[in-house]
Amino acid sequence: MPDTQKLSKVEAIKEGSRYLRGTIVEDLANESTPFSEADYQVLKFHGTYQQYDRDTATERKQRGLKKEYQCMVRVKIPGGRLSADQYLVVDALAGRYANGSLRITTRQGFQLYGVIKADLKATIADINATLLTTLGSCGDVVRNLTTNPAPIRDAVHTRLEEDARMLARELAPRTRAYHEIWIDGEKVDTGEEDREPLYGSTYLPRKFKIGLSTPDDNAIDVLTHDVGIIALFEGERLTGYNLALGGGFGMTHNKPKTYPRLATPIVFVEPDDLLRAVKAVIELQRDHGDRSDRRHARLKYLVDDKGAAWIKATLEDYFGAPLADPRPMGEFKVVDHMGWHAQGDGLWYLGVPVSSGRIVDRNGSKLRTALREVFESHRTDPILTPNQDIILSDIAPDDRAPIEALLRDHGVPFAEDWSPVKRWALACPALPTCGLALTEAERVKDSLISDIEQALARHGLADELLSVRITGCPNGCARPHNGDIGLVGRMPGYYVLYVGGDFAGTRLNTMLLDKVALKDIVP
Repeated sequence: MPDTQKLSKVEAIKEGSRYLRGTIVEDLANESTPFSEADYQVLKFHGTYQQYDRDTATERKQRGLKKEYQCMVRVKIPGGRLSADQYLVVDALAGRYANGSLRITTRQGFQLYGVIKADLKATIADINATLLTTLGSCGDVVRNLTTNPAPIRDAVHTRLEEDARMLARELAPRTRAYHEIWIDGEKVDTGEEDREPLYGSTYLPRKFKIGLSTPDDNAIDVLTHDVGIIALFEGERLTGYNLALGGGFGMTHNKPKTYPRLATPIVFVEPDDLLRAVKAVIELQRDHGDRSDRRHARLKYLVDDKGAAWIKATLEDYFGAPLADPRPMGEFKVVDHMGWHAQGDGLWYLGVPVSSGRIVDRNGSKLRTALREVFESHRTDPILTPNQDIILSDIAPDDRAPIEALLRDHGVPFAEDWSPVKRWALACPALPTCGLALTEAERVKDSLISDIEQALARHGLADELLSVRITGCPNGCARPHNGDIGLVGRMPGYYVLYVGGDFAGTRLNTMLLDKVALKDIVP
């Protein structure tokens, strides 16, 4: 971008943050006040958002009371893979410091809600003690790497998992601020010793999402990413990767210059060149992305503004060599990983559906208790899916019956207990925690899906494969813009209704109706 552009306020905050230190240490010492606006922005890079309870805000204001401030803490888990011990630590933190629930994100991470300022440092330190991290799960950096969740023990799935871990490791921020603040304690540091060889002192213009997939199972909606990496195999031999650039769903109502977009395949890279090529894309976005307008800062706008030819040519400059055009790909498909499946190594995995990704004991289902008991007694390792569900992996044949009995004894539903439309529905948290939400999503999802189930049944379509995705605002966290039906929050109680996406995630849907009341959606 031109040197003369007027930088956004957030760019100035990043520049002055001393590699993400800000005044967080000083702010943490005062537990009775919320974080400052500048530290609020810097905290995102550390994996936490300051929020407040929007259900109680108006009443408290009328009574002359302050808002009930709290934090959401996001755990970064590449490919959604974690151990039983790591899960149990995060589960314990949900009870000790958060609101008693764990929430699986559509990017295969965990979120804890309701963490008060006084408990924030202990929460993040305990997460790190189990060799997980929150660094880079939010903020203007490469966020959690997503990939196929299936623990199938073949060359294809093994390579995807290895690539996700490798990229997550190599693309992580290098600042020492994270450990100084949350783990080692405050240190005197001017910031001059720190270097971010990939990101620089102001990091990226906006958040940056990367996902790895194959055409045979597009569980992660690979084309919704800034960089969608599509691995191409001949049998079990990796031939290379197509890089699709410029995906992203965030938009703003009544701002036509903002829009959802699916990524465009731009280049093909050889198996050994993946990291080099991805770094080149990041450097391109770092140097040319819009730093004056955060609504225009994602890579998708650069791809459209400059065109695919310019992107490819400039990418070759950063890569340091010519890059081949993308290769033909097979038809994209989505595989259902819920229920029992063989891993290919004599062991089994079980996909357990989780409504809106919320692991909690309620409504007759003690899901949180049941999963804790499974991981304590059977030591199966969990995998979080991009559909907000959970997979229990590496299950010995003799453990299948006891695990299923344990889950059913706690009222946990299995995949066969849910209709297709319920199994594939997604919803963001929205109210009362998200500060961006215009209306409800998670809290109305179950009743809304139940009404849709009844309508489908009346028309003889109960078994129809249908994806319904609900968000409380147009930022698109539940990927509403390429589902069969997308519901995007417009104002309290009203939604924009989108239709016409495809189940495989290769086509955007289009707006059918604006400002539809919740009660009118199903009719």
